[in-house]
Amino acid sequence: MYNSKSKIATEFIDHQEILATLEYAKQNKNNLPLIETILEKAATLKGLTYKEAIVLLECDSEEIMQKIFHLAETIKKKFYGNRIVLFAPLYLSNYCVNGCRYCPYHAKNKTIPRKQLTQEEIVKEVIALQDMGHKRLALETGEDPENCPLEYVLKSIKTIYSIKHKNGAIRRVNVNIAATTVENYRKLKEAGIGTYILFQETYHKETYEYLHPTGPKHNYAYHTEAMDRAMEGGIDDVGIGVLFGLNLYKYDFVGLLMHAQHLEDTNGVGPHTISVPRIRPADDVDVKDYSNAIPDEIFKKIVAILRIAVPYTGIIVSTRESEKTRADVIRYGVSQVSGGSKTSVGGYADSKEEHTEQFEVSDNRSLDDIVGWLLEQGYIPSFCTACYREGRTGDRFMRLVKTGQIANVCQANALMTLKEYAEDYASEHTAELAHKRIEEEIHNIPNPKVKEIVIENLHSLDDGKRDFRF
Repeated sequence: MYNSKSKIATEFIDHQEILATLEYAKQNKNNLPLIETILEKAATLKGLTYKEAIVLLECDSEEIMQKIFHLAETIKKKFYGNRIVLFAPLYLSNYCVNGCRYCPYHAKNKTIPRKQLTQEEIVKEVIALQDMGHKRLALETGEDPENCPLEYVLKSIKTIYSIKHKNGAIRRVNVNIAATTVENYRKLKEAGIGTYILFQETYHKETYEYLHPTGPKHNYAYHTEAMDRAMEGGIDDVGIGVLFGLNLYKYDFVGLLMHAQHLEDTNGVGPHTISVPRIRPADDVDVKDYSNAIPDEIFKKIVAILRIAVPYTGIIVSTRESEKTRADVIRYGVSQVSGGSKTSVGGYADSKEEHTEQFEVSDNRSLDDIVGWLLEQGYIPSFCTACYREGRTGDRFMRLVKTGQIANVCQANALMTLKEYAEDYASEHTAELAHKRIEEEIHNIPNPKVKEIVIENLHSLDDGKRDFRF
């Protein structure tokens, strides 16, 4: 039986409740008075329930869809302004004992070379990323207790934070590794991670178990309950997501929002981020096996409705998506994107290192190209990591977002980190665009005192000083 406050996976993600919710949405897909009421509620910026959100997703009225897009764009601007946070994945190892049918790292794949970065190789990778201008990383590994134990990940985090190259430094390390124990989550927290990220892949238990036939990941409950253990271990910023294309998207959409509601109800704070990757071609994986792949229009609709359903949560889209698709979903909800990404182990220091990649990248532009593109589109590319470093995490972060006070620091930090990028890494064209945007956006900082300090700090950046933050 469905219970959002339960710590049992099959109760807070209840199959029968999802089926009943999907049936309810079908019956009300043309119920315009209900849909208008839902949109009115969403406009109050308080979010939506999974049942309300799926009614909007089920609706196929073009007029309603345009209202949803407009509202999503309005809500995104309200909470995130025109800031887009940039990050890069860093693959440490592709050793894996799981049998995931959709991932080339699966244990039975004998064609892909296995590799684990040494600490010396990690230094080279991080320097390459710093030379691009990155300040925020997401660590990625396969699951292998022998070839990639937690101790290795912890040591790697320590190495990454220790590397200071020219004006470069990685200031926030997010971690996307397999579900683990409360004790291990405590160790990750002590290591200074930002967000702990774990994709559910699919919330449909039977499909999940089929897609993960062997290995520790086969255990649906242990995987689905991971975020509760992470929060028990002291990690208050967690990121959830599904891999769209593995299962029917409406089912996983409901499951995703159920999971977000569960975290809010049981831990007092919902997910810090939601990721929405779609299945991509990869070694030893045939995407034709996944007939549930969703088209761009549906994908855009999903992102827009997620934005209005969970207005305070960051939405992430990676370089899995094309430039055009990313442009669309950034407009309607996405607040974080990767740039200049490599999905291979060692791919930043060695550009030829592609035979260990996890999946094909659609957006192959350099970080500088993406920063310039965002500026041309009217956005502020942000390399900010201040909230994590100032202790504004979990419920403290959410309170600031919900009251709108976060704008006082976000706009300021975005502009100062953009100035750093322009001075240290940008091409001449991108630097020119960045300086112009900074001059325009300074006046939009709401707090006069903050604005005054930002102007002083921007001048100090001209003099070679770095790492100012609120």
